[in-house]
Amino acid sequence: MGCCSNHGSSAGPFAEGRELVEFVFQAHGGALRNQMLPGSGLSTACQGCGAGFTLTTFVGKCPACGGLHAVSPPRCDDAANIQFAGQGVQIDEG
Repeated sequence: MGCCSNHGSSAGPFAEGRELVEFVFQAHGGALRNQMLPGSGLSTACQGCGAGFTLTTFVGKCPACGGLHAVSPPRCDDAANIQFAGQGVQIDEG
């Protein structure tokens, strides 16, 4: 199994929405979530409130509303691949 394999579940690096955000949040024992994205990050608009911001780590929050966003390593070269889990979302770290 390579990096970010789905280990037999439907969640994986090509999942969408909250499922992808949860996958990236927990990938590699949680070590991936705070790693910096290649380059200077991805400029995007929050999928909750529409505010512009730059996603600089694989998992990040909109500074305006706290909406939780993520992108997986195989797809981190395009802001169109950023997925949204929702506003006020808490993800279990375990």
